[in-house]
Amino acid sequence: MGRVSERFWQAGAATGVGSMPGTDAAETAAVVVGELPALPHLPELPARGLGADMLGRTAAMLVDLAVEVVPSGYRVTARQGRHHRRALDLLRWDVDAFAEAVERAGAPGVVKTQAAGPWTLAAGIETARGHRVLTDRGATRDFAESLVEGLTAHVAELRARTGAKVVVQLDEPTLPSVLAGALPTASGYGTVPSVQEPEARELLAGVISALGRATGTPVIVHCCAARPPVGLLHGAGAGALSLDATLLAGAPAALLDEIGTAWDAGTSLLLGLVPAKEPETRGELRELAAPALALADQLGFNRSILAERAVPTPVCGLAGATTGWARRALALTRDLGKAFVEPPESW
Repeated sequence: MGRVSERFWQAGAATGVGSMPGTDAAETAAVVVGELPALPHLPELPARGLGADMLGRTAAMLVDLAVEVVPSGYRVTARQGRHHRRALDLLRWDVDAFAEAVERAGAPGVVKTQAAGPWTLAAGIETARGHRVLTDRGATRDFAESLVEGLTAHVAELRARTGAKVVVQLDEPTLPSVLAGALPTASGYGTVPSVQEPEARELLAGVISALGRATGTPVIVHCCAARPPVGLLHGAGAGALSLDATLLAGAPAALLDEIGTAWDAGTSLLLGLVPAKEPETRGELRELAAPALALADQLGFNRSILAERAVPTPVCGLAGATTGWARRALALTRDLGKAFVEPPESW
């Protein structure tokens, strides 16, 4: 499968999931690079509207495929129109702003970029006839191949512009619904048939393997569901898994076994620990770290594994946060990364 699991970021690194509040690409890039110097991520600013959200942004990266906006969302179209061109422009502006921020701050060793994974992409975009791409297996594979080609070019540009290695994060928030057959049909009166796990794993494995070869770095797969399909993601070759650690309390034994197997095999875990919105009471760093410490203890690992194979993140994207909390959340995430390497005595 071409798994790349060697860690390419320094111990104690921290990063964001992807989205940030606001509409100013230059200001946001400066915040991300300043607060997360070891592993900054290319920010996403969905508040700018269509084309800036996860699906529109990823569609802008596709090669030989174009989308338009219809009342129900994004739909495949024969040629690039104004909606597609706007998404392209927004992505270019983001890359420009990020490259300039990195240049001012000094090039980090590695940066991260995000895109919708193949199943979330196929579930969220419609064919020309108004059905989810997911319902057409041939179209789903075409989209996966186009995604690989587009992301490979995007990574090459980021690498040239920043002078850093680039890690790709595939966002798969819809994958649990794809597997469960829980997505509504176009009519709204039925659901799309579930995709069986072997098929889902095979397609995702092909994308991960191709991106791993293209980047030479671990491919991260992010799923912030309460019960993410960890076994499938690990089996597909993900070099790192991004999970909301605050949702793992009370997780079934089977899920904990899957996480333990992946962690023991050398897979890094990006652990969501910092709230995406400002809490009523600001917890201490020890309180924020508690889910990570509990996970290591419950799985029988020495807590030193957090320094070796864990990266703290916010629990999910920060698009719904205030600008003040977003900055604070990234700073807390960075402090957690440092604490993983040099734990306070109280831990």
